[in-house]
Order: sequence, then C-alpha cells, then structure tokens
Amino acid sequence: MKKTKDIKIAIISATFHKQVTDGLEKHCVETLKSKGLAKNQIEIIQIPGALEIPLVAKKLAKKHAYDAIIAFGAIHKGKTTHFELISAECARGCMDVSWQYEIPVIFEVLTVFDIADALDRATRTEENKGAEAALTALKMIEAMNSL
Repeated sequence: MKKTKDIKIAIISATFHKQVTDGLEKHCVETLKSKGLAKNQIEIIQIPGALEIPLVAKKLAKKHAYDAIIAFGAIHKGKTTHFELISAECARGCMDVSWQYEIPVIFEVLTVFDIADALDRATRTEENKGAEAALTALKMIEAMNSL
C-alpha cells in the first residue's frame, strides 16, 4: 500500500467561471491537506476552459508521476447546444485518459442550468464538490493500489 507521504495528485482547473473553480480548488486542497498530504504533493494546473481538460489530463497521465488527476470546471446551459457538446466531450476525454493510462481521473466539471448552482456546490461547506473530489481521489488511489 502506498503511504500518504508518497501520493501525488494533479488538479486541472478551468478558469472559465473562475469563482467556481477557485472554490472547488480551495476545498479540495484543504481536504487533501487534512488527510495528510503536503503542499508539494499537490500540483494545480490552470487552463482556459473545460474542453481543454482532457488534453492536459493526457499529458499529465503520460508522465506517470501522479496517482490521480482531479478535473474542475463549470459549464452552464445557454441558448445553444454548446453546453451539450463541451460537457460530453470533456467527460468522454477524461474517461479515455483514465482507461488508457489506468489512472483515476476524478471528474468534477459541474454542468448546470444556472451558474449560481455551480457556485453553491463549489463554495458551501456541506457536500462541497471540491472536498468530495479529494476524498474520491484518495479512495480510488487506495483501490487501485490494492488491485
């Protein structure tokens, strides 16, 4: 079993709707630190938007330096099909990376009809999606190491 001090996690954070992803990042990092990870075990990569997440996830996975990758973003429904295209391709791309490289890619790209809902999920203290992503990453690392 891998020791906590040996775990390395990458966080990819889309800066479109930065107030949302800042909240997700904050709660994620706080949770990881509360579970024993040090600042140098967590790398945050900020990118423009959600559609760019899978490419960066693939580049990180190819390094074989991380035990898990966490993806943060926010996509909200407008008046076009852009929402459906971006959210589906981002999710598919993250799953492709996870399967190809056998690394957990924790998908917390919030897809909402109202951006206020994403902000609520990213900043509240109860059931915070950033904290949930951190806990999921740690559980998946444990599960993968036990196989």
